[in-house]
Amino acid sequence: MKLLRYGEAGAEKPGLLGEDGEIRDLSDVVDDVAGDVLSDAGLAKLADIDAGKLPVVKGNPRLGPPVAGVQKFIGIGLNFTDHAKEAGLPIPHEPILFTKAVSSLSGPNDDIVFPPGAFKADWEVELAVIIGATASHVSETDALNHVAGYTVCNDVSERAHQFESTGDWLKGKSHDTWGPVGPWLVTRDEVPDPQALGIWLDVNGERMQSGSTETMIFPVSELVSYTSKYMTLHPGDIITTGTPPGVAMGRDPQPWLKHGDVVTLGVDGLGEQRQKVVFL
Repeated sequence: MKLLRYGEAGAEKPGLLGEDGEIRDLSDVVDDVAGDVLSDAGLAKLADIDAGKLPVVKGNPRLGPPVAGVQKFIGIGLNFTDHAKEAGLPIPHEPILFTKAVSSLSGPNDDIVFPPGAFKADWEVELAVIIGATASHVSETDALNHVAGYTVCNDVSERAHQFESTGDWLKGKSHDTWGPVGPWLVTRDEVPDPQALGIWLDVNGERMQSGSTETMIFPVSELVSYTSKYMTLHPGDIITTGTPPGVAMGRDPQPWLKHGDVVTLGVDGLGEQRQKVVFL
């Protein structure tokens, strides 16, 4: 099942992707894709619905982040060995946690906007995990039972903000629009192995990143378990799990994003994103 949210920013409605590829409206079934809807019981109820009888959404509406009520947007740093090497940073011995501001969340095809003073604009395609059941001090064995599903994330970064001056991952990754998520939440039952997914990103049609979640240093089960030891994870919380090599920072010369660039990215079975880069 592929759940989504469509409509103008801040006024999205719940929906799902039908087998015919059309968006079906869920507004008469649930208030939003959030809270208890993301639990195993909530998802089971939605799965029992005859999607073919739901209203078809006409046209080509904007897609928003596929989940609402996000309290935490957690990033995992340097979770691919080759990416750590290209960044010139030590390979971590345990997961590196950082946060992206929840206000950075945007739709999968919204513009990426860089403010004045941003000049080292970078991309990071990632598998993102959406929590479905409250998780606190959960074991690795039980961790995936707390996952509602998976989606695609572009962990947009500004490397000067992240590493130069005072250096701060939060400010280097949290501007508005720097957290495109979607296009939809693919439920856990449709992703039997989150460590066997191809992952890629293009800039202006040129392949920049190509990898697999198989090569993550820390798998999803460990990331959910580890994070839950330091904070309680609630339904709708997002963990974006790290990027393979190929970011601008690791290249010579460094092809930072510029105004008008188009970024496309995806994860096998989870859909694709497309964003235009805008510099103010």
